[in-house]
Amino acid sequence: MSENEIPLTAEDVAEIAEILEKSGYREVDIATSRFRLRVAKGDGEDGGMTQEWQWAGTAQSANAEDAAEVETDPDCIGAPLPGTFYHAPSPGAPPFVTVGDTVGPETVVGIVETMKLMNPVHAGREGTVADVLVPNATMVAKGQSLIRIS
Repeated sequence: MSENEIPLTAEDVAEIAEILEKSGYREVDIATSRFRLRVAKGDGEDGGMTQEWQWAGTAQSANAEDAAEVETDPDCIGAPLPGTFYHAPSPGAPPFVTVGDTVGPETVVGIVETMKLMNPVHAGREGTVADVLVPNATMVAKGQSLIRIS
């Protein structure tokens, strides 16, 4: 199994999210010999779920690995995991950011949907959106450049 293969089906993760949603817990952290999956309830009014993966043999968390890959192009924000990248929170809604917008480290610039879970993509730094590199609703690879910041 390669690092980027997901060891559970979309139905498995959806079932985990459904169990979490009905429980009184905020997050679930599952660790096996092959992977570690953390699913958490989202913050804010629209709720939602986020997920974070770590595969066996990796000492760093998925976020730390992503940061290392993104550092290859310091002007770009990379996809934190493979999935479908969306510019807006829902169809017809205004995009999170457009060219010329000023962003900070916590600014959400998009969403990557993986296995029916929406994962916010944060800018991670201050700057101005110079270019949106990926069309809306496009499949992206982990670490793929999504948005250029100047």
